[in-house]
Amino acid sequence: MTSPKQIQLENIAETDFEIFALLKQRYSPRIFNNEPIKSRHIKQLFEAIRWSASSNNLQPWRFIYAEKGTKGFQNIFDCLSDFNQTWADNAPFLMLAAYKENDNEGKENFHALHDLGLCLGAMTVQAQYLGIGVHHMAGVNWEEAHAKLQVPEGYHVATAIALGYYGGDLNDLPEELQKQETDKRHRNPQESFAFRGM
Repeated sequence: MTSPKQIQLENIAETDFEIFALLKQRYSPRIFNNEPIKSRHIKQLFEAIRWSASSNNLQPWRFIYAEKGTKGFQNIFDCLSDFNQTWADNAPFLMLAAYKENDNEGKENFHALHDLGLCLGAMTVQAQYLGIGVHHMAGVNWEEAHAKLQVPEGYHVATAIALGYYGGDLNDLPEELQKQETDKRHRNPQESFAFRGM
């Protein structure tokens, strides 16, 4: 049987050009060690968010998080898509990521979602440094999340995130997801998305 540690080692990206090692190692696991995330590591993740790039330094991101075994965790879990619910209970930590739709003058903050993505990228690299796997999920019912978790007006839940230390048992996943967990990673070539200006 392939161990989770082997899966992580085998999932290192085969890049065309050399990049930062933590970026090569990062992937989106669906199994995790069941150890709770240390409180200092949670603080470090949010500190990475705090110091990420932000248009006009508005820092329009907001997060709701909870540890497994709490009502908050169950509330977040209940808002996930059916597919994500087939594996996300393996995570010891769930989080919802939201952005503030308007700036402090009440005007639409066009860059808020961009800033949320930037801060989550910074958090993901910090997590990898700490040995924490991060799985970002688009499959979340944001309307249910707003109601269930009393999200204030003017904020919009964009994604859910599962986090946990690398590890766990591959057999905890449905069979079809076990294959996805061990499949070779691939990405579109640079030529398909990067174009020199004319």
